[in-house]
Amino acid sequence: MHQVKLADNIYYLGYNDRRTNLFENIWPIPNGVSYNSYLIDDEKVALIDTVERAFIDDYLEDIDAILQGKPVDYLVINHMEPDHSGALRAIVMKYPNITLVGNKKTFGFVESFYMKPVNTLEIHDDSTLELGKTKLQFQTIPMVHWPETMVSYEETNKILFSGDAFGSFGTLDGGVFDDEINLEHYENDIMRYFTNIVGKYCPHTQRAIKKLAPLDIKMIGATHGPIWRTNLDWVLSRYNKWSTYTTDPGVVVVYGSMYGNTQKMAEVIARQLSVRGIKDIRVYDASKTHKSYIINDIFRYKGFIVGSCAYNNAMFPNVENLITTVEHMGVREHLLGVFGSFAWNGGGVKNLMKFADSCGWDLVSDPVEEKGALKEEKYQKCIDLANAMADKILA
Repeated sequence: MHQVKLADNIYYLGYNDRRTNLFENIWPIPNGVSYNSYLIDDEKVALIDTVERAFIDDYLEDIDAILQGKPVDYLVINHMEPDHSGALRAIVMKYPNITLVGNKKTFGFVESFYMKPVNTLEIHDDSTLELGKTKLQFQTIPMVHWPETMVSYEETNKILFSGDAFGSFGTLDGGVFDDEINLEHYENDIMRYFTNIVGKYCPHTQRAIKKLAPLDIKMIGATHGPIWRTNLDWVLSRYNKWSTYTTDPGVVVVYGSMYGNTQKMAEVIARQLSVRGIKDIRVYDASKTHKSYIINDIFRYKGFIVGSCAYNNAMFPNVENLITTVEHMGVREHLLGVFGSFAWNGGGVKNLMKFADSCGWDLVSDPVEEKGALKEEKYQKCIDLANAMADKILA
């Protein structure tokens, strides 16, 4: 295999997963994902995180090819999630004298997932580790996105090993560094990774960005996606935008419909939004599009108009699943509209209004609810709802 270097003695050890369909067994990854680890070959040798267990054999072989029999002295554990700690046990078995480096919360996870650690080095904010000409400094960034998460800053070459922060879905198809790839191809995967994996923890992400701001960072090596060495502002500015809930002036319209009546209401609303000059309108059938793509656009656009037919006195299940996830994510500072239909008893709109009460978003108008097929009075109410949203967006 090609040996990829970040610096003279710092190697990239990354592996592309094109087989897994669901990341965390939840999120579709049609473009796959990469698992990235890093090796510092100095007077003392340090691994920065490991990889998913499916790649253990290749991982150990590639380490051997670089070190030529030298032992690994340290395993720095920035993040304990199993897609990054999956080779931990294999590394400890191969290098029994290795020291695990982590913070006070790390080693409990090691014991929970793998084994009681023997040789450990507990670090805290501003701790350093001398490897020779290479020196690592550590900062904890809890809840980005696990409580033990930390980053390692290599002071000589000014490289931030950032764990899951600044990562991405998508395999690295030849290009490993950001200046070797077309970033437009990766932008949606980068945002969808943030919104679905890190997005719940936006306030913690903001704290981490501010905490790391004093570091002179020339390169970022995340545990997924490309290594950032040229376009750091490209990813940093986006993380700052997304984690402050800064949105673009568009509207996401989502509906759940069994027989097409609620869908017709969505179509009327979407058309009127366009008539009013809204350019970015995304209409989704909650039964067809996975919620990860919808959540991504909810983070992207200011307006959210959601409709549900009644289903057993409740919301349509796919809409309910989406709404539950949006509530769980804690998304803030949006505009909201609600609509829906029913046949013999309500439930869709009534329960959507519970979401409206709990989310704290600005409800742009009264909800619109139709019995059976869409008729003239509620058709006009759909127009009014779209106009109310457009007034807010365009203001």
